[in-house]
Amino acid sequence: MRAFSALMLGLALVLAQAISANAKMPESFADLADQVSPAVVNITTSTTVAGVDQGPRPIVPEGSPLEDFFKDFLDRQQEGQRPRRSSALGSGFVISEDGYIVTNNHVIDKADEIEIEFFSGEKLDAKLIGTDPKTDIALLKVESDKPLPFVSFGDSDAARVGDWVVAVGNPLGQGFSVSAGIVSQRGRALSGTYDDFIQTDAAINRGNSGGPLFNVNAEVIGVNTAILSPSGGSIGIGFSMASNVVTKVVDQLKEFGETRRGWLGVRIQDVTADVAEALELADAKGALVTDVPEGPGKESGIKAGDVIITFDGNEVEDTRELVRLVGNTSVGKAVRVVVIRDGKSETLKVTLGRREEAEATAVPVAMDKADVEETKILGMTVAVLNDDLREQLGLDDGLEGLVVKDVAEDSDAFEKGLRAGDLIVEAGQQKIASVDDLEARIDEAKEGGRKSFLMLIRREGDPRFVALSLEE
Repeated sequence: MRAFSALMLGLALVLAQAISANAKMPESFADLADQVSPAVVNITTSTTVAGVDQGPRPIVPEGSPLEDFFKDFLDRQQEGQRPRRSSALGSGFVISEDGYIVTNNHVIDKADEIEIEFFSGEKLDAKLIGTDPKTDIALLKVESDKPLPFVSFGDSDAARVGDWVVAVGNPLGQGFSVSAGIVSQRGRALSGTYDDFIQTDAAINRGNSGGPLFNVNAEVIGVNTAILSPSGGSIGIGFSMASNVVTKVVDQLKEFGETRRGWLGVRIQDVTADVAEALELADAKGALVTDVPEGPGKESGIKAGDVIITFDGNEVEDTRELVRLVGNTSVGKAVRVVVIRDGKSETLKVTLGRREEAEATAVPVAMDKADVEETKILGMTVAVLNDDLREQLGLDDGLEGLVVKDVAEDSDAFEKGLRAGDLIVEAGQQKIASVDDLEARIDEAKEGGRKSFLMLIRREGDPRFVALSLEE
């Protein structure tokens, strides 16, 4: 028994040593800091800020004993009205020996002058090559008579939760500073359409914006962009835009001075569980097409009600995934799009347009009471769209449907977001022009044993599908 226990203890020690060896916990980040420091820069920007009018000025009679006092007062007021210079600090990093520098767009936004300070103390003026507000990335360029030290991008998709990372930058204007932590999570979205943030607990503060996030191989896997903090200081929740997003943006800014993202030409929404049930889909995933304006999608045959499940060979989990896939695809590329339509899959070939050239229009909505026949159904009060309602809502002549006049607050329709002024244009994936049409579609769904019922509505020109419960 003692021999067995000794054997198990020995195995445990060997296993512990193996785990420790595989973890590769660095003894120090000093070598990494020495390696990357020459390529990490401080950025100082200057902006002209217009003076503020201080309001009406007092009128003082000439020769008054208060004349000198008010003269000094007015001079000080006029000083405040003169344009003044405002400066801001941030970070960045050199990505090529000929002087291209990456930073955040918000670091240099509206700047008149941009100065780059290197770790050596050397200072150079930079010019702006291009910006992408959607990912908060900007590309700068400095001219130097000698090759500049630079760092290279790594593969952010290879970063794993728990991996060591190092943030380098200019926090709070203190100059070159290094902080270490781990990858806390990947694939974080904040508010942007193309967000793909790495979350880290490496200390990131104001002034770190635009600086690099390194892996242990001294490769840039993120651009430090934002923090989550009630105080404005680091609490261990920082966000870096993933390098695999940044490199695509930088390549386009370098080549064109602007971004050129692919455009499919469809409006979409997520497939929720109730929408999947209404469409008799096996899984609540994919992107549900709500509208197809003039553009690549319409030309290829995509229709409202289609559920996009793959794009250019990639599975589509949700709308965010589809937007990223399309945006990362070259303008003019022909891709295959697989959709589910009427329970069957269809493959369509689409030649992508350019998103930046696509124009979005919104139709203002103002809902007034009108003397029209109303009907209550599924918790909604609806009326057939007539000329008066069409004029009130600013709708095109070609549209037909039922206008929602009111929604009971205790109804499923209210819970799903329907409101007065919405226009119901389809029910059960068929166009409707009357209350009878709507009731017929509801009856068909109930007879088919469906628990929910799909409607297509328009609000302020934007369409979306809503699945209402048919269970009482």
